[in-house]
Order: sequence, then structure tokens, then C-alpha cells
Amino acid sequence: MTVSLVLLLCGAASAQTGRGSQPAAESADTGSIQGRVVRPNGSPISRPVKVTLRVLKGDKSVIFTDTEGVFNLSKLAPGSYTLEIEADKEQNFEALSERVQIYGNAPTFVMLYLKEHVEAKEKRDSNVVSAGELDQKVPAAALKEFERGARAREDGRLDEAVEHLRKALSIYPEYLKARNDLGAYLMAQGKLEEASEELRRATEMDSKSFNPHLNLGIVLIQQQKFREAADVLEKALTLDPTSAAARLYEGVALLGTGDSRRAERELSAAYESGGSQYALAQFYLGRLYAERGERALAVRAFETYLRDKPDAANAEKVRAQIESLRRP
Repeated sequence: MTVSLVLLLCGAASAQTGRGSQPAAESADTGSIQGRVVRPNGSPISRPVKVTLRVLKGDKSVIFTDTEGVFNLSKLAPGSYTLEIEADKEQNFEALSERVQIYGNAPTFVMLYLKEHVEAKEKRDSNVVSAGELDQKVPAAALKEFERGARAREDGRLDEAVEHLRKALSIYPEYLKARNDLGAYLMAQGKLEEASEELRRATEMDSKSFNPHLNLGIVLIQQQKFREAADVLEKALTLDPTSAAARLYEGVALLGTGDSRRAERELSAAYESGGSQYALAQFYLGRLYAERGERALAVRAFETYLRDKPDAANAEKVRAQIESLRRP
């Protein structure tokens, strides 16, 4: 199995969005937005997200991110805009609205952090927080820096958030949640070596903590260290066997190692447990079946993907592949 299957998750983009594309040239009196949508802890999303841009007079335009959350909006008149993301149907994340200011002949960089729905957060925390994390007696000064970092993250000030977490860890080096979140923030900044170092330390501090294992697995996939990623994510699944996210990334890692049978099992399980939120698993299954020559299964997987995500950034390419697979 070739590693090309991983590229959609880890940076591939359409001609309109993503890091692989170049922003359109701006005239002297227009600006642009170069944005990214990430999970609450700064880790990548695993599916395209609809972003609505509104101006004060009520006009709007809609764009979809790529599957890593990246989006570009160009040729914007200077002024005040609002970026909006709707709550997802599965009620995992709440609606988001953020004001941005556009300046002429200059890009505006925006990081949009999804806000986890209260009920979803309570359910997740009950599954993935280890006893070691709950038992930590965090000094007040370290906790204060952590909370400052969380607020900075929510406001999109990622560099500042990283600095606050570093301060928290200088006060209390065993602060597990701060160590995990620092790794996730560094991953969001593209600092993969630093992120993996922090997350490895977190997994060493508490071998039963789920989040650091999941985040480390994601970083290792982005570094194309697929064998190691698969091992780490397998450990994550022993800690939380119900995690659809861990199964999705485990499937991607296994594709990178060439273990298509196990990858098929994990990707299928991710979709079965996570539903349409994890439609990306069906895309990878489609590619897997197509490479095996199992055309009927590939078509069915791709059609399921498009049914769940009809406006996906790669929808036209997937439709073209379905047509190709149906030809004698």
C-alpha cells in the first residue's frame, strides 16, 4: 500500500484550499484570510468543515476547508468580517463565530478552535482521563499559567498559549495536561519534532493517559513514521477501545505500513462507531479496495463517503474515480 493514501489527511488540498496551493495574487487594495480549523486541543480535524464569511451588511460566502482544516479566502476588501462554523449534526462541537479584520495587500492569519459541546466533553472526559491525571496536585501558579494559555488559545493567540504552557511546566514539570496540550499546540504550529518530544514525555509520565498517545500517533503519521504511529495508536486503543478517532488514525498508519487487512478492519470500525463524522474512513477504504482491484467494494465506499460529505473538497475527484471504476 503506498503512502499516498495518507496525504489527504496530512496536507493534501484542492486547487482552492490547503497548504499545497498558492494564494491568489492580491491587488494593492485587497487582502486575504489564510486560516485553519482545529480541534479544541489544537490537533488536526479529520474531515472538511464549512466556513461562512459574513460582512456587516449581511452578504456572505461559503468555503470548505480541506481535510486538515486549512482554507484560503482571497481578494477581500479591507474591513471587518465574521467567520462562522455551524454546530455539527453529531453535536460534538458547538457553533463558532469569530470577528476578523482584513487589511489591504496583506494576509490575515486565523486559527479557529472548535469548541467541544458540553455533553460530548463530559462523555469524552469520563472515558479518557487517567487516574494519574486526576490525582495530580497542580500548584496554583502553574494552574494560573495553564488557564492563561487556554484563554490565549481560544482567542487564536497560539504563540502566546505555547509560552504560557511552557511557564506552567517550568513551575510544575509533571503537569500532564499541560504537557499534552503543549504537544498539541506545537503540532498545530507545524513544529512536529518539538511536539513529538513533549508528547513522548507525557506518555512516559503516565502510560495510561489516552490523549497523549492519540496526539503522539497523529504527529508520527504527519512525520510519516507509520510503524511507530501504529504501535502508539494501538496502545491508545487499549486505553479507550471506543475511540473512533484512534481507530481512524490507526487505520491510516497501518495503510502507511502496507498492512491493508488490519487497516481495513480499523477503518471500518472507525466508521461503524463514529458515523458520518468519520466519513473519511470510507474514503480510505475506497482507495484501499481500488488498489486491491475490488471495484464493487471501492465504489460502495466512495459512494458512502460522498453521501455523508457531498460538499467535500475532493468530491469531484471522488466522483470521477467512481466513474472510472464502473467502466468495463
